[in-house]
Amino acid sequence: MGKDFAKKIAAGAVWLLIWLLCWLTVGKDVLIPSPAAVLLRLGQLICTLPFWQQVGLSLLRILTGFALALVLGAVFGALTARSALADTLLSPALRTVRAIPVASFIILLFVLMSKEYIPTVTSFLMVLPVVWSNVDQGVRSTDIQLLEMAQVFRLSRRKVLRHIWLPQVAPFFLAAARTGMGLAWKAGVAAEVLAAPRLGIGRALYEAKVYLETADLFAWTAVIVCISVVLEKGLVWLIGRCCHEA
Repeated sequence: MGKDFAKKIAAGAVWLLIWLLCWLTVGKDVLIPSPAAVLLRLGQLICTLPFWQQVGLSLLRILTGFALALVLGAVFGALTARSALADTLLSPALRTVRAIPVASFIILLFVLMSKEYIPTVTSFLMVLPVVWSNVDQGVRSTDIQLLEMAQVFRLSRRKVLRHIWLPQVAPFFLAAARTGMGLAWKAGVAAEVLAAPRLGIGRALYEAKVYLETADLFAWTAVIVCISVVLEKGLVWLIGRCCHEA
């Protein structure tokens, strides 16, 4: 554990040194700001109320879309795995959604709804096919012999769900959630940059680009990366605990 942590610190130091060398070579803060300038600007942002408002609204939008995708994706996955009719109706549409680039969705959503809702819907559409395909695969790979044994011993549906279906599908669902969280966060922020809602991290990035505030751009990018790491680790812990208690 200690060696792994030391390796991560060393790798971070190497990349920080590369950043510093690039800053010294370019010599223009408008192109590449110094690490110190970015750290200072990040500290200034954290101490302001608008920063937390923007972070909070972005989290609310993106996590709402992510949560809806988890629920509906799991339902659709179970349906398509267990019903030929549902598979025929839903699978082509979900595969189409998975194949469409995120930029196409954002542009289309501009026509259909208010820009405040675009990040939520974009996150939802990016995560939904991922959860569906993983849950569908998990249900299909469930051991048939276990289900037959449950029928022989006349286990209730609740016990079958708890002791057979959930343990079999949980690893697939967890993998989908981890992948989907990253997709939701990146796609949601990208949607905010293009849609430019009233408040949000994407709006802050857009304004930093327009006004050539490169230190702000780097600082907000660092915020995005940190939140992404925290969300993924928190999600893994939460789902793992829920599955263990189930």
